Amino acid sequence: MTKKLRFGLPKGSLQEATIEKMAKAGFNIQISSRSYVPYVDDDELEIRLIRAQEISRYVEHGYLDCGITGHDWVQENNSDVHEVGEFLFSKATRQPARWVLAVPENSPIKTVKDLEGKRIATEVVNLTKKYLRKHGVKAEVEFSWGATEMKAHELVDAIVELTETGSSLRANKLRIVETLLSSTPRLIVNHKAWKETWKRSKIETLSLLLKGALEAEAKVGLKMNIEEKNIARLLKTLPALRNPTISALSQSGWVAVETIIDEHVAREIIPQLKAAGAEGIIEYPLNKVVY
Repeated sequence: MTKKLRFGLPKGSLQEATIEKMAKAGFNIQISSRSYVPYVDDDELEIRLIRAQEISRYVEHGYLDCGITGHDWVQENNSDVHEVGEFLFSKATRQPARWVLAVPENSPIKTVKDLEGKRIATEVVNLTKKYLRKHGVKAEVEFSWGATEMKAHELVDAIVELTETGSSLRANKLRIVETLLSSTPRLIVNHKAWKETWKRSKIETLSLLLKGALEAEAKVGLKMNIEEKNIARLLKTLPALRNPTISALSQSGWVAVETIIDEHVAREIIPQLKAAGAEGIIEYPLNKVVY
């Protein structure tokens, strides 16, 4: 029988980004609206789509061998799991998401100390209570089922809400007071599964391919031809090309140069390459970069 690894992926806001990253890592996942068991083109994987808020609990208790969920939910659930890797991707940016304390723009609340005796609405009740205890503040914390940003103006004194850019909070005329926690998606594993040789090897392969796919997103490959006599000038002028691959061409005195650079540098470096004597410059996307 084929060995199986039960792998939980987050359903909801992170779902699309996670499926996209898995595809770049080489795993084609197809989701049906009628099933919580997506198809994946790997007979050794069983994918389960589960809310990110719940994945760490199911991994901890062994219903899942491993899963991808936010660091915030591992902390909120106080889950005892093994963390394999951190992955800087999200639904909007490659920056960590933040759980922030926010109040209406005209609120007199300036610091966490001003919350004494106040009411706070949030989805991360445990994180918020822990934060208040840390600062010696006693306040009422209630679970929010949604529309948390709107509650800040009429129903509660403050909210603790997740944000990536802060644009939604600003649009709702809310002001960030403090950040409670920064969070990124993590690959987490059940402790027992991590001790099993086959499962550990499979999980490490998943982690390697995912990291390679994420590294490739911010980089591009460059190829070009240049006269051999201009190589020293090229390397001296362009530090991004300190370690390129250089190979001889059939045309005497010319070489091919290939390297990988950060994508945002390409627009600046290509004109410099041309000025240094490079010809036939090609920029191409990458699927994975594994160090």
